Amino acid sequence: MKYLQNNQEFRFNEVLFEHRNKAYGAYALRNESDRILTKSLFVGVGLLAAISITPLIISAFRSDAPVEIPTDVPPTVFILKKVERTDTPPVKVDVVKPVSPPNTKQYNSSVVTPKRDAVEPAKQDKPDDAVPGLINNLKGEPVTPHSSTPAPPTIGTGHPGPYVAPPVIKDAGNTIASPGELSQEASYGGGIDSFRKKVMDNFDGSGFEGSGDTMKTVITFVVEKDGTISGIKANGSDASFNNEAIRTIKSIRGAWKPAKNKQGEPVRSYFKFPVSMRFE
Repeated sequence: MKYLQNNQEFRFNEVLFEHRNKAYGAYALRNESDRILTKSLFVGVGLLAAISITPLIISAFRSDAPVEIPTDVPPTVFILKKVERTDTPPVKVDVVKPVSPPNTKQYNSSVVTPKRDAVEPAKQDKPDDAVPGLINNLKGEPVTPHSSTPAPPTIGTGHPGPYVAPPVIKDAGNTIASPGELSQEASYGGGIDSFRKKVMDNFDGSGFEGSGDTMKTVITFVVEKDGTISGIKANGSDASFNNEAIRTIKSIRGAWKPAKNKQGEPVRSYFKFPVSMRFE
């Protein structure tokens, strides 16, 4: 402490920081600057020494001594042992010898090439038991002609028994009969006039009054077997008039009489009903 008090720099610091907060970092750094520099010097010297000694330590642990190979030992001799083969020996394949053609009785039937100075060969009768070939071999073995007889054709004699008609496929009930299949058309229970009057009474023409036009449409629907109607459609030029006509047909109560086929059975059928109205 006495050394610090006698130090010129310490006295300068005391004068410089007089009447100030000495707890400030600059005051402490100026007073401890010598000690910090000395400590830094020793740390730097120690680090430099460690870096210089490290390669020497590494080389001390590394062994670069050459490997000596003994020359006074006799060389190693490897003895090869004969191994008997156990696989199957190759199979001997005999050469296929050409087979001579049979000695058949034949005559030369090849076509002669036409020449300018060709000599017509002597006429030779062709035996009946010889076959055509490329050479004349009339002394060979005669060929037996084929004597196979074709099987006679089978001629049908009609049905072996009484005629059996094919089974009749019954209608599943969803087919709509055409007009040619009907013996009686569908009709309304109270008559067609009664049905027409109900259409006129239930039709709402409030949206068409005052137009002065005559509107037409054709209502088509299916009369079912139980007298109900389905699939109502309207074929007219005015969509509003068509919709009102369909609504009117649906609102009419009363059962229909289904159509009948030619066997007298009820069937599904189409029914067309034209509607024409003039609004003043």
